[in-house]
Amino acid sequence: MKELPNPTFALSPQSLPRGSLHRPFTRFDGASQSSTPRVERGGLTVSWANHVDEVRQAQRLRFQVFAQEMGARLDTKFPGHDVDLFDNFCEHLLVRDEVTGEVVGTYRVLTPAQAKRVGSTYSDLEFDLTRLRGLRERMVELGRSCVHPDYRTGGVIMALWGALAEFMVRNQLDTMIGCASIPMLHNGIVSGDVAASIWQQLKTSHLAPIEHHVRPRLPLPVERLDSSLAVEPPALIKGYLRLGAKILGAPAWDPDFNTADLPMMMRINDLPPRYRKHFLGA
Repeated sequence: MKELPNPTFALSPQSLPRGSLHRPFTRFDGASQSSTPRVERGGLTVSWANHVDEVRQAQRLRFQVFAQEMGARLDTKFPGHDVDLFDNFCEHLLVRDEVTGEVVGTYRVLTPAQAKRVGSTYSDLEFDLTRLRGLRERMVELGRSCVHPDYRTGGVIMALWGALAEFMVRNQLDTMIGCASIPMLHNGIVSGDVAASIWQQLKTSHLAPIEHHVRPRLPLPVERLDSSLAVEPPALIKGYLRLGAKILGAPAWDPDFNTADLPMMMRINDLPPRYRKHFLGA
């Protein structure tokens, strides 16, 4: 297996080999393990990819969810995989089924150092992030979050969030940004009305302070859409909001993924006390 380079080694306060930024093995309850985990039926394990073949497993899951399930048009050199230029610069977080070893959930994380190397974040391609420049030194971008259809009961996403929170604290990072997607397909019809309605709801209750507002490069034309629908945000967005996330501005349209993308930001200091205790024990 080809080992990945260690792009975020400089962030680690410890002189350890690849993987030292992350706990070697984490159970879904957040407890660190230093030995081979006990296999329990239906159990989950969390780890960070150390080899290219592990990243490929995440990319296959992403292809399954984004292309086959959601209908995204992916420009990839690897059939059956969702691959883009940011992948080689990111850390890849994986949740596996302990019994099968299958990757059933994933995030990718672009650290400040790696964002400088690649020249931008993915979010920079969709939004003008000028007003976030003062946050970038301790800001990571989360992206390509997805969970296998058979595992969408909450356990996988909680496992991912726990590992992300630990990663942020371990590496003295405090801000997470990303594009939260709203599918354009609703009741069998491709329309931006759902996204416009969700934006109308959230901008009155969860909008960030103006100093952190961003602008979409390809705006969803919300003024020409029906924003009066009684619809709920996708589960992932609702989860982010429960964690204290804020909306940074109006949605952009992503024609390749056929989604409206909301720019969102979460900060460690904004975690509600019960989630801070759950994820960080503080």
